[in-house]
Amino acid sequence: MRLLWDELSRAVPMIVHGNPTLLSVIWFTIQVAVIATTSAAVIGLPIALAIGLGRFRGRRTLQILANASLGLPPVVAGFFLFLLFVPQGPLGALHLNITRSGVFVAQTVLARLLGAGRRQLSQLALREARIGVMAAMIAALGTSLSEVGAIVIVGGNVYGYDQTLASATLYEANAARYADAVAIAIVLIGLILLLMCGLGVLQHQGDGIRWRFRSAA
Repeated sequence: MRLLWDELSRAVPMIVHGNPTLLSVIWFTIQVAVIATTSAAVIGLPIALAIGLGRFRGRRTLQILANASLGLPPVVAGFFLFLLFVPQGPLGALHLNITRSGVFVAQTVLARLLGAGRRQLSQLALREARIGVMAAMIAALGTSLSEVGAIVIVGGNVYGYDQTLASATLYEANAARYADAVAIAIVLIGLILLLMCGLGVLQHQGDGIRWRFRSAA
């Protein structure tokens, strides 16, 4: 218990006084989360709409694959992206390994906006789609904030360059710089709690919409 208290007493001033390295990691994490989630929305929502409302051969198979992707371990996705991006790989010419761009790509893949899914998009007439899609985007932002495996594999977790809050926590803990790790973890937990509060508000709004619809009916 004494160790935890000592590290907390050193970590909190780093947050309060705005440690430059910590601020840099926070800013890059926010960039990754926003860019990855936006990119996933642009790519994923039209696909989700087609799968949810379309009528074509192979639709059921695509639904199964989309649902299965939700359970795909991020480290596995990161490993396959690594194999694609290495110089000998099919996309090696893009030079994405150990770069910030590679981190953006990895997080876009992991955002998995297909999770917005069929139910919400098939109920556009009930005005519920926007609640479901926004909830899915918040969940994708949470994924981008908390994911570490794919970032470490694809981005290399290079200190001060392509670290996110989650990967920087791992880096500092492995280096036995526990106060730094605790400070980063506190900020990460704070951001995730903010997202969860936003998700709770959206769910409350969604319940209100359903209640008004039932009343009107």
